Amino acid sequence: MKKVRYLNCDEKKREFQSSELVKSFAHLYGFEDKLLAFEVKDFLHDYLNDALFNEIESVNLNRKVLEIKIKSPLLKNDFRMRKTFFLNKFKEQFPDADFSDLQIL
Repeated sequence: MKKVRYLNCDEKKREFQSSELVKSFAHLYGFEDKLLAFEVKDFLHDYLNDALFNEIESVNLNRKVLEIKIKSPLLKNDFRMRKTFFLNKFKEQFPDADFSDLQIL
């Protein structure tokens, strides 16, 4: 039988969601850009189908410039042709992030 502990309102315990905790560590240790790049990559995983997503090698953020490295020349060309569309999509999805440009490598 499991014991259940009920917390009183008087106890001062603060609960964090895991995302809040990760964000606070990222802020402390200065890798917020890398965390945002992971979030963009997760968004691309949801947005693209698996075959297209597997062609994305890496996503990085350097000095407000989002860099996406793509293996496939066809997908690379498609991203370059729709660069403004994707940049606007990322800005819409991540309003707190201040992306200045998108580079397809």
